Amino acid sequence: MAKIAFRDVTKTYEGAKAAAVDHVSFTVREGAICMLLGTSGSGKTTLLRMVNRLIDPTSGEIQINGIATTAQNPIELRRGIGYVIQQVGLFPHLSIEDNVRVVPSILGKSASETRERVDELLRLVGLDPAEYRKRYPRQLSGGQQQRVGLARALAADPEVLLMDEPFGALDAITRERMQDELLRIQQGVRKTILFVTHDVEEALKLGDQIVVMSDGKLIQEGTPVELLARPADDFVRKLLGADNILRQFEYLPVTAALEPATHNGADGAGERIAADTSLLQAMLRLMQSDATALTIENGDKTIAGQVSLASISRGLRAGGGHLVDAGVTPDVEPESAGDAAPVSR
Repeated sequence: MAKIAFRDVTKTYEGAKAAAVDHVSFTVREGAICMLLGTSGSGKTTLLRMVNRLIDPTSGEIQINGIATTAQNPIELRRGIGYVIQQVGLFPHLSIEDNVRVVPSILGKSASETRERVDELLRLVGLDPAEYRKRYPRQLSGGQQQRVGLARALAADPEVLLMDEPFGALDAITRERMQDELLRIQQGVRKTILFVTHDVEEALKLGDQIVVMSDGKLIQEGTPVELLARPADDFVRKLLGADNILRQFEYLPVTAALEPATHNGADGAGERIAADTSLLQAMLRLMQSDATALTIENGDKTIAGQVSLASISRGLRAGGGHLVDAGVTPDVEPESAGDAAPVSR
């Protein structure tokens, strides 16, 4: 796994009045999915394309595992970085098998050496090799082509994967399936992923880390929980819909409404749910089971407390109509966007 560090990165195009990317600093943690979120023209795609040197920064530095990208040969650099775009970019005259093996072939691997790898990758993205190996891109749906594009990006087993609105052209159902597929794949391969999107729901669903951009500047960086519970300003609040109670219930964990466990909950008599369960899921369980409370269990099986409809209601009243997660301290000023420390969700 790789760590990507942006150090005071600026990109100014010739003749432009303002920088496309303006003194941006943050770090993408190893094995994390980092979502670059912002409106059109915010600089997120420019930032992404500087990682594999399709664009070079005007000033500042991007490091992968501590080595500046500009100190590396751009061709060699790109061979170690997977790249998935909205248009997919499959070669129409090549079979699916040959499309996936393009990068290994460039690296000197023979067809016999890569056949097993191609089949492994097609299975990984949910395509049966026997059915799809010999097909051509024109014989596939948009969602299937995007799966092949993802398989091709993973073919050389890169540490870093760049994704530029890869699901943006897909219909809503296929898009959701591809998001679920990416999360499933990531559980197994654990790549460091930088993912550009303008879709808030996509960012909240996929992101371990979200970087909010506007007019080339980094406005806020943190986990989905941090951004929903503590938006840095009105722009972030409106962009994420942080005042939307349903959205908070869907993405904030039950720890946002934690209360001390009762005796029955603590000794195991009550139903237990994981600490990362969403408030929405907890509320549904409460209503379906007619339970007065659910016991919250940490990853090590210890008891964190319990959640009830009453504790959720108290959390809303205390937060003035919105919930603040227990992992985010509510009475201190947020750190600057470039130095915000991530909190695990």
